[in-house]
Amino acid sequence: VQLQACGGGLAQPGGFLRLSCAASRRSSNRFVMSWFRQASGNEREFVGAMDINMRTTRYGDNAKGRFTISRDNAENTVSLQMNSLKPEDTAVYYCAAATNIIYSDYGRYTRYAYWGQGTQVTVSS
Repeated sequence: VQLQACGGGLAQPGGFLRLSCAASRRSSNRFVMSWFRQASGNEREFVGAMDINMRTTRYGDNAKGRFTISRDNAENTVSLQMNSLKPEDTAVYYCAAATNIIYSDYGRYTRYAYWGQGTQVTVSS
């Protein structure tokens, strides 16, 4: 599975950005597409995930109430809508995918076999 991420860029605090990730194919069973982020000097952090067959979602504490994952009309594509951005959201955002992953493991980056290239998100005035 190949993942192609796009979006990102520069936003002001309180602003918004939208990231998208397209998978080259998906499993007919559980297929979870997720977003992680990594700020300079920090560990990789879970942002949110969606099982694109079941539409189940899960969010990291950093994203709850501000970020939304959705499946786009293109069935193998998910988007991450990020609202009310804060400077601490600044990081490289990575799209990841996994098959046969259980809900409680959505936030564990070691469970993901497929990764896209990172895209920089900078929140600054």
